[in-house]
Amino acid sequence: MATLLLRLSGFMQSWGTTSRFDERDSQLEPSKSGVLGLICAALGRDRAEPVDDLASLRMGVRVDREGVLMRDYQTATGVMIATGKPDLKRTVVSPRYYLADAAFLVGLEGADRDLLARIQDALRHPVWPLCLGRKSFPPGESVWLQDGLVESDLKQALASHPLIAKPLQEYPGRRLRLILEHAHEGAVRLDQPIAPFALRRFGPRFVLPEVIDVPR
Repeated sequence: MATLLLRLSGFMQSWGTTSRFDERDSQLEPSKSGVLGLICAALGRDRAEPVDDLASLRMGVRVDREGVLMRDYQTATGVMIATGKPDLKRTVVSPRYYLADAAFLVGLEGADRDLLARIQDALRHPVWPLCLGRKSFPPGESVWLQDGLVESDLKQALASHPLIAKPLQEYPGRRLRLILEHAHEGAVRLDQPIAPFALRRFGPRFVLPEVIDVPR
């Protein structure tokens, strides 16, 4: 079993999982659909192509720096109406939530090491620009980590890697949140791709949170 580690750090990130209509939400950690979408961009994989191989990877997130949840005031004109056509005379308020100054260490675990190695290479030389949940939110640092591909299980890889960012506030020790994907226990996240991204179909997955100590 191998694990690929990614650094998701930037001034702004947004990881929506329940957005509908005019309001756009954001989770406090990266969503699996968002991370796999970033990887598809790195690989140059079209939205109409299958993502079954990527969706089968088990994901975990270590929160190295908690982001500050912010709300952006935006308006949108030309929204779709019941007839299926845009109403060019209608303008609506569309709140957009995002995380400011967050930093996450994301791990993807799988038995296919060659797949993880291809992803690692693509993150270093991406085909298309990478973004942190929205096209307007580019990474502040390289997503690619030189030592990112490790021969270890998911939890051990995330727990043993050094910090990728300083916390916003200093505190004794290094107790960080860890969110691991689980087969059948934990909180439900509706961010598991079950079809090509063009179809926008996502199923549930389980995640278990815990708190761990990490190296300085």
